[in-house]
Amino acid sequence: MVYVLDTNIIIHYLRGEPNVYRNLRNAITTGHELVIPRVVDYEIRRGFLIQPAPKKESMYNILIEPTGYCTLRDMGEYFWTWSAKIYADLYLKRFTVGEIDIIIAAFCLENDYVLVTNNTSDFKNISNLKIVDWTQQIP
Repeated sequence: MVYVLDTNIIIHYLRGEPNVYRNLRNAITTGHELVIPRVVDYEIRRGFLIQPAPKKESMYNILIEPTGYCTLRDMGEYFWTWSAKIYADLYLKRFTVGEIDIIIAAFCLENDYVLVTNNTSDFKNISNLKIVDWTQQIP
């Protein structure tokens, strides 16, 4: 299984949240792949530029190094089509979701990945999106 880490999960990891750390380690040791889409990398890096946190930035860089736990991925060929469909579907149902969240969801749907997020309410109205919250204890 491939897990896509949302920005808020990375922030919880960098803060040392025990459930996130435990679930991340469990995913790694059981052979799952961890992916960070470029748009999440963008959100994390802009945060470090606005509010420098050298220790957390170093932790993040270790996470995404070529030998790190996570792989950075660019968006796929049909990514923008997926994004437009999600936006239109939510708009017609009168749901509001942030643009970056739509982009992350489209990335997951295009590749049949599972989104790891603490903001489940932001994603719950996106059809067929698989979501898990690693801030909760997962058996």
